[in-house]
Amino acid sequence: MRKAAVVVFICCIGAWAQNASDPGAAVYKRHCAVCHDSNAVRIPPRSALELRSSGAIWKALDSGVMKQQGASLSLSDRAFVAKWLGRKTAIPVDHLANVCRNPPTAARGTARPSWISWGGSLANRRFQPADAAGLAAADVPRLKLKWAFAVAGASYLRSQPAVYDGHIIFGGGETIYSLDATSGCTQWATDMPVAVRSGISIGSPLETPLAFFGDFGGSVHAINAANGSPVWQVHADPHPSAMVTGTPVYYNERLYVPVASFEEVTAVSPEYVCCTFRGSVLALDARSGKTLWHTYTIDDHPKTPHISRNGRKSIGPSGAGIWSAPTVDQQKGVLYVTTGDNYSDPPSSMSDAVLALSLDTGKLLWSRQLQAGDAYNVACRDPTNKKNCPDANGPDFDFGSPAMLTELPNGRRVLILPQKSGIIYALDPDDNGKLVWQSQIGKGGRLGGVEWGPAADEALLYVAVSDTAFLAERSDLRNLLDPEKGGGLFALRLDNGERLWMTPPPPCGTRRPCSPAQPGAVTAIQGTVFSGSLDGHIRAYSTANGKIIWDYDTAHEYEAVNGGPGHGGSLNVAGPVIAGGTVYVISGYDLYGAAPGNVLLAFTVDGR
Repeated sequence: MRKAAVVVFICCIGAWAQNASDPGAAVYKRHCAVCHDSNAVRIPPRSALELRSSGAIWKALDSGVMKQQGASLSLSDRAFVAKWLGRKTAIPVDHLANVCRNPPTAARGTARPSWISWGGSLANRRFQPADAAGLAAADVPRLKLKWAFAVAGASYLRSQPAVYDGHIIFGGGETIYSLDATSGCTQWATDMPVAVRSGISIGSPLETPLAFFGDFGGSVHAINAANGSPVWQVHADPHPSAMVTGTPVYYNERLYVPVASFEEVTAVSPEYVCCTFRGSVLALDARSGKTLWHTYTIDDHPKTPHISRNGRKSIGPSGAGIWSAPTVDQQKGVLYVTTGDNYSDPPSSMSDAVLALSLDTGKLLWSRQLQAGDAYNVACRDPTNKKNCPDANGPDFDFGSPAMLTELPNGRRVLILPQKSGIIYALDPDDNGKLVWQSQIGKGGRLGGVEWGPAADEALLYVAVSDTAFLAERSDLRNLLDPEKGGGLFALRLDNGERLWMTPPPPCGTRRPCSPAQPGAVTAIQGTVFSGSLDGHIRAYSTANGKIIWDYDTAHEYEAVNGGPGHGGSLNVAGPVIAGGTVYVISGYDLYGAAPGNVLLAFTVDGR
């Protein structure tokens, strides 16, 4: 699923309008119709794009993820197509509703409960201890909606929030919002030049804490968490297709940034010579953004020429992007990153792998490849045009989930690696990644297996399965999801991978579009694990037996606290964030024909 969002802008913006005399429609017909009239699964319908603002479309073409494609258009043409397609009712940042009148009320104790990284900790366990969660398993069935916040103009949300010092900070489209964590009133909002893609991390290298995140254009940002003012911005990689999907990790006054790319999707164009991007991770001085080291997953620039069986020239090796948050091993001074597939032949030894790097220097200490020969790009999915498909035509089993570092009761440490193949690997981080156990829990596939990551407590691993499936292709992309296939939540022993229980996904019923797939990240507290689904439901499960103890359907309209229209939809990418007695969930994900939405939801016991 981590590749789906990038295709929104890959082939220009929009679809052919009824008003062919509009100059924006004429620009689309000349430059964009070949992609967006194709009804391809990877290209969204116009209805989804029309929910975006004209300003967002303009930014994408002028300086964002579509800059490379927008360069072929004149200034006026870019303006025409953005005005023609985009939503005209986006709420300006300087006209925000429900602005907080007073600072957040003080929390009891010396520190407020927080969730300040993708995985809730440097180890990426996605487990919130009882004192920070402020929520007992016995109280979970009494959770009720307290408030909803709507992001104007959005059709999907993917940026996982961070909770810090009474704020909840998250990205919606091209805007970063800070809300009062209790009431949902708006403390500040900052407009960004490019859409936010990663989750939010918080760190304090200065007297004032900073919020860190990456965007669709390949930049990483630091802003003042107290007022939203920009502090620095750094382009993470010079490649025109680079983007930052994985949430940056703050540790010891450094920021560790993973870099991925949408070149895998760009390769669908038969004129494109694939591919030249290399995945990487870099360490930045968190105070200034200065690069301290930059390590690539492929040592040399792609240069090996290759003529495929389709007679197409390609360049390689390429790809092996890093799609997820890095994991910090404080004990050994090591950074673990998981990698994606190659985009072109020849496949490399660092794709579909875990890499162990020195925190200080970025030097590779050891690596372990879990799927060899996986060279793949989106051209392989097009039955009418596979010119850019590598001869390897791999299964696309890359890692979208971060490594999870756990310690067993006997003191042994285990590194957990969930893969899109549906296999969970456990490696020994103290023995150069030696295999400890592996367990197959899902069918696996290009949208299968584990997409965004499990959670773990002291003894068990809780893993949600995607295995998204589709019906026969139709002209209406929103009818493509298979409502009967995918999903399921598993509990495995951390020490040996033994399956203790599995809860099948509840059926979709008559809802359309719908899928029972559970691709989003999982979050756990003591006694309870939370998992969202493409069907729009967020559910809580007992860790003892997998029984569903709470179920809330987010896919409906809301009266938002900020006055805008709100609607929930499919749940994907970000997992629930739990802190201070509140469960925060973002709802809406319209890619792959799933249900659009634009709300951040806050749940508390009895809605108090």
